[in-house]
Amino acid sequence: MIVKITGKLVALFDERAIIEAGAFQYETFVPEFTRRQLQSEIGNDVSLHTIDYIDGNPQQGRMTPRLIGFLTEIEREFFELFCSVDGVGSKKALRAMVRPVREIAAAIEEQDVKFLSQLPGVGPATAERIVAKLRRKVPKFALMVARPGDAACADGASQEPDVVTETFEALVSLGHSEAEARRMIESVVEGSRKKFKDSGDLIQAIYLNNR
Repeated sequence: MIVKITGKLVALFDERAIIEAGAFQYETFVPEFTRRQLQSEIGNDVSLHTIDYIDGNPQQGRMTPRLIGFLTEIEREFFELFCSVDGVGSKKALRAMVRPVREIAAAIEEQDVKFLSQLPGVGPATAERIVAKLRRKVPKFALMVARPGDAACADGASQEPDVVTETFEALVSLGHSEAEARRMIESVVEGSRKKFKDSGDLIQAIYLNNR
């Protein structure tokens, strides 16, 4: 199984990127939100965290191995979680994920079926299944801070996902609900240009902000 590929981005198409690594060029499918972030990287070295799957109909004997790539491990993790919903799968998830992971995760957590049903290939029935299965599993993904190049990138400085996740878990252990913990973190991180060095630093800022 290939879990990461690093090489020169030699071409970028609507749904796939071509990565040159050594003597080989690898076709890697990418969701739309990843493709947008790669547009300015053609000719440069990039790293994609990948999953592989087999595409085709086994009854017809036409099975083709495919790679799907993401810029971060946590985006790959969310994609695999998204694929676990009945009726979704890799191909439908790849088509559906036109928005950044943080936006889709926030919509799932907030049970925003209307937002989800507007994603390509996701109708109201599938959106309901996504919410039912994933609502309690996505808070850490909803806390992902927008990256430079994201369509919804905030003006604030980027914050390491591990710090945000650790802070979220700490706030929940202190008795805050998951939704409250997420709001408290967002109120500080998205409006600040400061880069918090660890969860203790971020928690202190949160409580100062909520005095």
